Amino acid sequence: MSDSWYKVDNVAKVFLATASQRDPRVFRISCTLNEEIDPDTLNEALRSTAQEWPQFQVTLHRGLFWHYFESTDQLPTAQPETKAPCAPLYTPERRNKLIYRVTYFGARINLEMFHAITDGNGGLLYLKSIVRNYLALRHPGEMENVPSPNSASAGDMAQDSFRNFYEGTKRKKTAKKPKVYRPHGFLPYSQLQFFEGHLSSKQVLERSHALGVSMTSYLGASFMLAIYHDMPALERKKPICISLPVNLRNYYPSETARNFFNSVCIAHTLTPEDTLETVAPVFDAKLKEVLKPENIRAQMDAYEKLEHIPGIRPVPLVIKNAAVKFFTKLEDRHVSAVVSNMGRVSIPEGMKPYIHDFAAFSSCKTLFTVVCSYGDDLVLGTASALRSTAILQRLYREFAKDGLDVTLYATEVER
Repeated sequence: MSDSWYKVDNVAKVFLATASQRDPRVFRISCTLNEEIDPDTLNEALRSTAQEWPQFQVTLHRGLFWHYFESTDQLPTAQPETKAPCAPLYTPERRNKLIYRVTYFGARINLEMFHAITDGNGGLLYLKSIVRNYLALRHPGEMENVPSPNSASAGDMAQDSFRNFYEGTKRKKTAKKPKVYRPHGFLPYSQLQFFEGHLSSKQVLERSHALGVSMTSYLGASFMLAIYHDMPALERKKPICISLPVNLRNYYPSETARNFFNSVCIAHTLTPEDTLETVAPVFDAKLKEVLKPENIRAQMDAYEKLEHIPGIRPVPLVIKNAAVKFFTKLEDRHVSAVVSNMGRVSIPEGMKPYIHDFAAFSSCKTLFTVVCSYGDDLVLGTASALRSTAILQRLYREFAKDGLDVTLYATEVER
């Protein structure tokens, strides 16, 4: 057992304080191959990949003033998929265990991680490394010249980039956030229902360009309209807010495999006359404004600033957690749904003949969609805590009316 340890980053502290039975703060990234998974080969590949990624081979511990990760010699083992997606990973019965799992079903490999350890970017790199090493074992003569997705040094991958790039930039005063509409009516027993929608990347891009907006704005505006038409009449004067996680590696020279993202919010009050043609350009203009580098940097510094207040460090962890939970609950009142666009999944040419698709999901309190694409396959992975499926039914019905080819799968739940 190594004695190395390190404190969790600022985002991880939020996930640790707010994890719940319904939203255990777990995300899943899956890769479906063009062949059935061989369990023994997968486990061999997983063990070798774990040695390449020591920062994920850790257990999570609770100190008096902070949580911390400690290195472990435990080896991960891939198991057949038996649980619902995004099942809890950080629970009392799993204390001193690795905080990620790898499962398989048919031709699909699933990587699930407790969000405190990394974000979607880090998780995707780890999954691509597992898949690359698996294919190298299954097809040894054809993967010799295929590089590992893991090109950064161990030090760079383990870096706390929030702390490293903090500059103390003062953020301009912003207007008070309005109270927005939040979908309600939840599934019993803390259940989540999962929907996997497949669209054509080419078709969505063509439609987005026809409207003069980005793909993210097209999808975000589509969600806004779907939510609006499900709102009770008495609440339709409330704005709808879509929260969008932003990969900060696009703004800073970081190769960290830890959490390094912020979220921006796009709020808009719709009217009965609104259509995609009116909402998408407004969404796009607001998104371009909040994504300006100076705004993202100021937001990142404002978030990290609390870490640099001397009086906070000696406060006991139980008090810190209570405060984080309280303020996170206040912030949640300003979000209607989350749309996280991971972008296009790139892999080396030598791996492409063996891979069918990628998909991703995240546990949530209300409605959370993760978007990713591979080739022409654009996948929307939605987790929903809502009893009604009306929002998603309308979303995909409107996609079809807009000329998009749609394929949709859903898990079963008790209502």
